[in-house]
Amino acid sequence: MKRLIGVCLSVALIAGAGLPVAACAATPGSQSTPVVRGLPDFTGLVEKDGPSVVNIRTFKKVPVGSGEEMDDQTRELLRRFFGIPVPAPNAPPKGGSGTTPDEEERPTGVASGFIISPDGYVMTNAHVVDGADQILVTLTDKREFTAKLVGVDKRTDVALVKIDAKNLPAVRIGDSSKVKVGEWVVAIGSPFGLENTVTAGIVSAKGRDTGDYTPFIQTDVAVNPGNSGGPLIDMNGDVVGINSQIYSRTGGFMGISFAIPIDEAMHVADELRKQGYVVRGKIGVQIDGVSRELAESLGLGAARGALVRMVEKGGAAEKAGVQAGDVVTRFNGKPVDRASDLPRLVGETKPGSTVPMQLLRMGKMLTLDVKVGEWVMDKKVASGSAANGALPSSAATNALGARVIDLNQAQIRQLGVNGGVLVEAVSDAAAHDGLRIGDVIVGVGNTAITSAAQFDAIGVGLPAGKQVAVLVRRGDAGIYVLLRPQKQ
Repeated sequence: MKRLIGVCLSVALIAGAGLPVAACAATPGSQSTPVVRGLPDFTGLVEKDGPSVVNIRTFKKVPVGSGEEMDDQTRELLRRFFGIPVPAPNAPPKGGSGTTPDEEERPTGVASGFIISPDGYVMTNAHVVDGADQILVTLTDKREFTAKLVGVDKRTDVALVKIDAKNLPAVRIGDSSKVKVGEWVVAIGSPFGLENTVTAGIVSAKGRDTGDYTPFIQTDVAVNPGNSGGPLIDMNGDVVGINSQIYSRTGGFMGISFAIPIDEAMHVADELRKQGYVVRGKIGVQIDGVSRELAESLGLGAARGALVRMVEKGGAAEKAGVQAGDVVTRFNGKPVDRASDLPRLVGETKPGSTVPMQLLRMGKMLTLDVKVGEWVMDKKVASGSAANGALPSSAATNALGARVIDLNQAQIRQLGVNGGVLVEAVSDAAAHDGLRIGDVIVGVGNTAITSAAQFDAIGVGLPAGKQVAVLVRRGDAGIYVLLRPQKQ
């Protein structure tokens, strides 16, 4: 059997070289008949899409003599192998570049892009052109253009530039929602400045959260510095993503790369082309994910939804009646499976429109109508802070590890809550789980807390050692703390 496997591997390697492929016949008595198929042929795809991929070089004006100077060997390497002209130290700037006698243009990056329309629109990453004073685009026929920046959207890491050219070979845009895990994909770009480099692999996962606004397509295609902004192409020759990030401990490729889905990128590009910026919806909340333990405690079942930590005063969510501690499960008729889904769904909604939002509050499902506001790039919502800086106290506490007192009417009005109790002391165990002095407890499980006596009584009736979700107001934020009741 070992000999048969060796023959099959040899035939497969020959097939990958474009030679005829033979099926491997099993020997008599074998349990299965392995069949070897040829590896995919990317040559036609590369011939079709290769001319649409461009090399992008960026430059920035800096004072002469500022920072560290390149040594002669590095300067010659960039010039000879990557075609990047680097001025010698204190060399006078080229005439007509717009630099002053005290400034020089230095290269700041080498990356990729691709032509999305024959009239010269080129898509790339926002981080590629961020802060650049000059953007040079080089086509595969060696023509070079100074590009005009149309707009950038840092939230999705998409940028659009324009070159003065006509009848350019544009890519065909695919549908990233139809991409399947396991299918072959190809990246074309300029890793380390090496133009029109082709690498191939498969889609490893979809909807991968990396802390950014848009869930990525994960692949094992070799992507390295310089590939940023280049296209991810399926076997039909359609662009399904923009290569944007890699996971690496060394700075080079380690088998995991991420691409922005082309559906989202094209939506952003259309907005940038129209007005130079992206208009998004906003409702004014800060959110967290829902853990499995929290979901079980709240009776939510699976760990899904977006937990509202804080509601912005005067925002759309507050006007609709959203409260800290709510768990949003659907927005505008679409499920919120992960916390990252909510910002994307809100952002896709046209500002000024009123849409339904379904949420869980104290064990009950509610539907609120929210009039979506407009997201402004530089407006930031202040994060919540602790009510005070007091250290945890192990003074006499109840079964949940807290000593509490009732809120007075002034405190209730100031906090904007219907009830709750103020934490005066916490046990070591409760402090370890995240409860703090100065927190205001407004709910235990799916029960609203209105008095200290009620809170103490609830704690006595809870099974010891089983986690329970306690909803806490901390500053302007609402958070859940998972506490384990102790035997009294």
